Amino acid sequence: MIKNVLHKRAIINPLLMLGAMWFGFLLQKFGFFSNCFGAIIPLLPEGLLGIVTAPLLHGSLEHIIGNSIPIAVLMFLLYQFYPLVANKVFILGWLAAGLLLWMLPPVDVMTGNYAYTCTIGASGVVYVLAFYLFFSGVFKWNMTLLTISLLVVLYYGSLIWGIFPEEMFYRLEAPSKISWQAHLSGAAVGSMLAFMFRKVGEKKKRFIWQFPNYYNEKDDKLWQDYKETHPDDFSELPYKKREDIWDRLDDLRKK
Repeated sequence: MIKNVLHKRAIINPLLMLGAMWFGFLLQKFGFFSNCFGAIIPLLPEGLLGIVTAPLLHGSLEHIIGNSIPIAVLMFLLYQFYPLVANKVFILGWLAAGLLLWMLPPVDVMTGNYAYTCTIGASGVVYVLAFYLFFSGVFKWNMTLLTISLLVVLYYGSLIWGIFPEEMFYRLEAPSKISWQAHLSGAAVGSMLAFMFRKVGEKKKRFIWQFPNYYNEKDDKLWQDYKETHPDDFSELPYKKREDIWDRLDDLRKK
């Protein structure tokens, strides 16, 4: 019964993503991705590689654990309830959010200073998935998908604060290491994808005359010609006499 309810990809793809993330973290520990190599570095050519690799790299054990749980949950919801567009949303979201982050000038909004930043982590992808799942349910206005939207808000509603600089809410002794630009990019891309794919999988209502085999006597020229040339045939249409139950009772009595 479970096989009929759960999609294979809803189980396999989140596990593959988690495996890739932890493998990338292991490579970091062995020194394959050191310094800013593999990270997104805004507006610099050497940072373009990070569009592909940055979501697989993390700065600490706490960092990767913090991203693993929402990635697993949100990818499961995506592939379970949006199987027709799940791959497109995931791949386009990954690349588009990374490209948008690379295009954003790394300017400190609090001081206006230009900062050389190296961004790694899957939080941008997390924001893509969370905002897609929320807005897709709203745009489609389907009760099942709206329930998913409410679940996302219930458990991950606090993500909304991540699209703002942390300095707006706290006094920090050192610059925040959390990339609000990555969160903002993911949120924007996820919302746009939800709007783009809002009609995918939607069952269109069709009227009877929209079916190819629908017959309409007004389109039948022979029938219309016959009605015009034989009007007497349609002056009084035959009808079947309505059966009276009392007549049947009289017949039974005679027997």
